[in-house]
Amino acid sequence: MDEPVPTVKSIDGLYPSANVASQKERWDNLIAHFVEKYGQPAQFVARSPGRVNIIGEHIDYSLYEVLPMAIAADVLIAVSCSPSPEDRFNDAVIPMINVNPSKHKASEHRVSPAGEASIDATIHEWTNYFKSGFNGAIAFLRKSKADFSPCSMKILVDGNVPVGGGLSSSAAFVCASALAVLRANGQKDVTKRELVELAIVSERAVGVNSGGMDQSASVFSVKGDALSISFSPSLYAEAIPFPKVDPQITFMIAQSFISSDKHVTAPHCYNLRVVECTLAAKMMAKALDIELQPDSGPLGVSLRGFQHAYFSGTTSRNSSSARLGDPSMPYKRQIETMLGMVSTLLDTQLDGYTRGEIASTLAVPVSTLEEKFMTKFPVRADRFQLGKRARHVFSEALRVIAFKELLQSPSAASELHLLPRLGSLMNETQKSCRDVYECSCPEIDQLCEIALKAGAYGSRLTGAGWGGCTVHLVPKDRVNEIRNAWIEQYYQIREPGISAEKLAEAIVVSEPGQGSIM
Repeated sequence: MDEPVPTVKSIDGLYPSANVASQKERWDNLIAHFVEKYGQPAQFVARSPGRVNIIGEHIDYSLYEVLPMAIAADVLIAVSCSPSPEDRFNDAVIPMINVNPSKHKASEHRVSPAGEASIDATIHEWTNYFKSGFNGAIAFLRKSKADFSPCSMKILVDGNVPVGGGLSSSAAFVCASALAVLRANGQKDVTKRELVELAIVSERAVGVNSGGMDQSASVFSVKGDALSISFSPSLYAEAIPFPKVDPQITFMIAQSFISSDKHVTAPHCYNLRVVECTLAAKMMAKALDIELQPDSGPLGVSLRGFQHAYFSGTTSRNSSSARLGDPSMPYKRQIETMLGMVSTLLDTQLDGYTRGEIASTLAVPVSTLEEKFMTKFPVRADRFQLGKRARHVFSEALRVIAFKELLQSPSAASELHLLPRLGSLMNETQKSCRDVYECSCPEIDQLCEIALKAGAYGSRLTGAGWGGCTVHLVPKDRVNEIRNAWIEQYYQIREPGISAEKLAEAIVVSEPGQGSIM
C-alpha cells in the first residue's frame, strides 16, 4: 500500500490480450491529438481505471470491508508542463481539452499562486472532477511547503469508463487528475496510499459523500486479482487471488443504459443513504447511551464505529448500566449481534423517521440536525429509513466475509459447489439492494433475472445503483448464451436496431485489471 504508483514505459501487460491492439491505437491517438492541439508533445500520461464491485455494496461509507476489482476501462490524462520559479508570482493557466469535444467542451482555468481551483458543486461540469483532483494534490503539496504555488499545465483527457454506469468514472477521473497534478508539480514518487487518501477527500468537493472504495479500487488494484479493502481502524487493501477452478471464474458486466450519475441524483439517492446510515448509528448509540467517537466516515461517525464502541469493553455513559458487548467476541459474531439489534433499536418506526422524531431522540433542534448532517451534502427526504439501511449494511458485511472466506479457502467448497455458493451470495446482495436498501431499478432487476435464467451463478447491481451496470458470475462456457439472452430479451427490445458497436460497449467479459500507473 505504501509503494509508489508504478511508472511504465509501455502499455504491454496493462490490458487484457484481446484489447491490446485497440488500446495501443487509443494511446497513439491521444499522443497525436495532444501535439495537434498544443503544438508540442505530452511529457507523460496519468492513468486510473474504473472498477466493478463484486460484493460489498453501499457499506464502504459505513467503514465495512468491500471486494471490488479494477476493469480495463480507464481515464487517461496527457500532460505537458514547465514549472518555473516565477510560478509563485503568476497565476497557473490550465487549458483543458477532451478528445470528445462535442460532448465535453474545452475550457481554460486560472489558479492564483496561493489559491485553488474554483468548484461549483451545483453545476455538473466534467472539469469539476479534474479541479477536485487538482485541489487535493495542491493541498497535499502544501503540507510540506506551505507557500507552494502550482505550475501551468496543458491537459488532454480521454476516458472510456461509462458515465453514470456504476463503474466509478468519477473516481477514475479524480485519481488520474490528482496523479497528473502531483507529477507535473515535481512529486515524482507518490505512494498509492497517499493518492487514495487525497482522492477520497477530493471527490467530496464535487458534492458526494464518497466512502473510499472507488478510489481504493482504482489505485490499489492488481491485475488478475480481486481487492479486499477495509477502512477501520485505518485504510488497508490486499490483493485476493481468484482460485483456479474448472469452470474458470468469469465475470460479465452489462449496462442497463439507465444513467444514474450519483453527482446529479445524490440528494435523494446516494447522499441520502449516507445520511440514513450515519443517523442509524447515532440513534442506536443513543438508545444504549453510548457516546460515539469520531471516525473516518463521511459525516464523522459510522455504523462500524457504533460496533466498535459497543464491543469496546466499556460501560455506557450511565455508570449504573451493565457492560455492553464482550470485546473478545469474534468479529463475525459481533456483526451478527449488530444485525440482531436492528429490530429492537431501529424498527420502532416501520414507515421511517421524520426529522423531528430523529431530532427529538437525539435531543437536538431540527436545525442542528440538518446543519450537522444535511448541509454539506444536501439531501431531500421527508422520512428516513434507518432500520432498513442498517439491516442491509450489517447483512452485506457478513456476505463479504463469507465471499472472501470462500476465495481464500476454496477447498471448503468443492469446485462443483464453489461458484454456485459465491453466486448465491451475490444474489442475496441484489435482493437486499432491491428490497431493503432500495437502490435497484426495474431495468437492473430485469438484466439480473435474464442472466440467472440463462445460466449465471450470481447477478447483482454494481456501483451506486438506481441504474448503471450489473455484474454477473458466470460459467465460462455460458458467456455467449447469456450475452445472446440479454440482446434478445433486453437490448433489442429497449432499442430496436441497436448497433453492434453499442452492444460491445454494453456487454463486457471482465478480467481484474491493473490500478493507477504513470
